[in-house]
Amino acid sequence: MSTDSFGNPLVPGLGYAYGTLIGSSADEVRRLRNGQRLAADRVMSRGAESVAIFTGNMRDFPLKPEDLSTLCEEWVGPGIFATDLRHVAAEHMGGDDTTAAAVFNRTSGGIVAAILALSEGCPVVSLVPKGDRSHASVVRGCSLSGVSLSEVTDLETFEQAIKAGARLAVLTTVTSALARLEDDVTRRAAEIAHAHGVVVFLDEAYGARLRPVLHGGVKSLLLGGDIAITNADKAGLSGPRAGVMAGRSDLVTRCAAKAAELGIEARAPIAAGAMRSLQGFTPEVLMQEVRDGALISDALAGLFGANVKRSDLGPQVDEDIVAAALLKRAGMDQTDFVPAELTAALGMALLEDAGVVTVNTHGQPGARISLRLKPTTGALATIGGPELLAKALDAAMDRTAAALTDRGAMQALIFGVE
Repeated sequence: MSTDSFGNPLVPGLGYAYGTLIGSSADEVRRLRNGQRLAADRVMSRGAESVAIFTGNMRDFPLKPEDLSTLCEEWVGPGIFATDLRHVAAEHMGGDDTTAAAVFNRTSGGIVAAILALSEGCPVVSLVPKGDRSHASVVRGCSLSGVSLSEVTDLETFEQAIKAGARLAVLTTVTSALARLEDDVTRRAAEIAHAHGVVVFLDEAYGARLRPVLHGGVKSLLLGGDIAITNADKAGLSGPRAGVMAGRSDLVTRCAAKAAELGIEARAPIAAGAMRSLQGFTPEVLMQEVRDGALISDALAGLFGANVKRSDLGPQVDEDIVAAALLKRAGMDQTDFVPAELTAALGMALLEDAGVVTVNTHGQPGARISLRLKPTTGALATIGGPELLAKALDAAMDRTAAALTDRGAMQALIFGVE
């Protein structure tokens, strides 16, 4: 069994270890609820400008006033905006007049629905960038389908796995850690899959915009995918949280039908909001997020040195590095707490004391536990700039380190008073 650098066994499919405080998805939901309480308390007492979102997810709701009584009406609205949704999704993701579109309550929901609808009881092959892994929803979708998952990072192994009887290939062009497949690798993988009659599904949650805007890549469906899905609130999109799928009509329909069976489709208001999000996209919003992220990476070098990984959208520090830094501050060689608990505690301290919202406080069960600071529009200005953000993180690390010898203090920090 794989372990982290402290010897803790990693949970299969998650890439991190459970501990005695955070030991299940239910505990991760308890952690999420505390983060929500802290953010709400801060807004209620200090106003909306007292929190800054560094999850990379805008979570706005760009509906127009007139949309509320038309597009958001459950029985008529979807028929009104169906054509506009299909056109903007096709344009955004490189489709044509035959491209169909559907919206899911989350991108994760769309991925699970696709695997359930399209795997046909056969193994699923997942191609990811070297050194990274599939999204947890791919693993969980395969588990729910009762099919095996072959996760590979090179084309030779990919082809071998395809030949073993797969019916569906998932290509993650850009992971949640922002590792990226080159377009020529993705194209070649699609060609290999199609040569063996395998459906190609592109996980383009980030990639639909990061690749074309920042790296000169082509739009999603031009890579050879049969269907692709992107997130309506990431990488320059305003929200709401939703997954937008586009591609072959027959395949999109099967995925949408499975989502409707499970209740994970997006209802009219969310679908209309996702359409407005796509309609309002401008590359400059994404470019500003990139510039802010670079400034934060520079500022964090004083805390973590060369251990700061610079992604397209801001700095990332692996959870094991964060854990080691906290132990050093506490004057300890080891701890009973796992990195998932340490980064959660750090995130809560940063949120409560400085109003910084991160995935460490607000991530769903299965979200990565590394320290990632992906600024949304205006977040860096809200916190006062990169230097003040680094200062706040430094203070949060001191507070977290001071709690490492007290289980009760750590429990209160992560979960609050329940």
